[in-house]
Amino acid sequence: MRRGAVQLLARALGAGEALLPAGAAGRLSQPAGGAAAMLARRGIADDSALLKTPLYDYHVANGAKMVPFAGWSMPIQYKDSIIDSTLHCRSHASLFDVSHMCGLTLKGKDAIPFLESLVVGDIAALADGTGTLSVFTNEKGGIIDDTVVTKVTDSELYIVVNAGCREKDLAHIGKHLDAWKAKGKDVGMILHDDRSLLALQGPEAAAVLQQFVKQDLDKVYFSNFLKLDIKGIPCFLTRTGYTGEDGFELSIPNASTVELADALNSDERVRLCGLGPRDSLRLEAGLCLYGNDLNEDITPIEAGLTWTIGKRRREACDFLGGQTIKQQLADGVSIRRVGFITTGAPARQGVEILSADGEKKVGTITSGAFSPCLKKNISMGYVDKSVAKAGTALKVNVRGKINDAAVTKMPFVPTHYHKPAQ
Repeated sequence: MRRGAVQLLARALGAGEALLPAGAAGRLSQPAGGAAAMLARRGIADDSALLKTPLYDYHVANGAKMVPFAGWSMPIQYKDSIIDSTLHCRSHASLFDVSHMCGLTLKGKDAIPFLESLVVGDIAALADGTGTLSVFTNEKGGIIDDTVVTKVTDSELYIVVNAGCREKDLAHIGKHLDAWKAKGKDVGMILHDDRSLLALQGPEAAAVLQQFVKQDLDKVYFSNFLKLDIKGIPCFLTRTGYTGEDGFELSIPNASTVELADALNSDERVRLCGLGPRDSLRLEAGLCLYGNDLNEDITPIEAGLTWTIGKRRREACDFLGGQTIKQQLADGVSIRRVGFITTGAPARQGVEILSADGEKKVGTITSGAFSPCLKKNISMGYVDKSVAKAGTALKVNVRGKINDAAVTKMPFVPTHYHKPAQ
């Protein structure tokens, strides 16, 4: 609902951020210390080389612990613990700085067919002002990145891609864009580096934001998009997020970022939230993290993202890697992404999944952490199709210790997206 590591923690711990669950329109599996260490390994050691969002000084003034992530200095947590911060978002409202994510717009009468040549979603079928999660694929059907695509109009698309994938995504889009324009097609790209991105998430997010807008937010549903003023500031609003909770992602001019963030954070229901809780929240919601759960060797069928491929697109498969995916749709795949509840220490990325007798490797964990809401260790990973059924008893090898694991349906924690009454 958006997005590399969130990509981190997105949407490493990603929009985006990341992937949204099946049925959604539509991106850190470590405890505090482990997540910080992982971020440092993935990021840049020299702080002077890190990019900073317009909220950097605001984060520091509010007690944030800053860590390198995808080339940016980002808050991993504030003064509260990752567990408390996760629980607060589930019960109240949390404000995330996700300005490291890359927002862009495609414009022109050929924008939709152009994008549909690169992603699997049925963008043309979207109503104006609605969006969907999709994936960019390569020539073999692997996932280059996950993205949230919004159809603003028939000739304008708003897209958010992951921070850690920005350069390869822009190079990929740009290469194909040049080829289309060389054929006389009407499509152009605008990068929104002059805008920041905030995510306000949680059951009280709408009530908090309603104070600052004229529109009735109760009539703005999950995946809906609006251009509107928030506290007099011109913004793009998308009702989506990367937590499994109701909420919004707000694209705002850089110059107004601190003003709007402070106005939202001044509400007693809101807490600033970092990448550590963001990863716990996305994992509890069963949402994928690019670089952990998705990569260029995994297809959307193997990743359990078949729902992102609309009926028209399945029939034509006229996107990169389409023939591979068409074959998988017909024949099935040998591996599945599934969830797990495990005993012992949390089973994190790279842990081997073993058969019930512990004798045979049947898969690999891609994300894992302690769930603050469930008070249990949760993970997701890929296993042989033969052992992918919910309830199947397996084992995991965590640093040489063999622990119990049970295949579990996702999301681990129920999602609460704001949708029209049935």
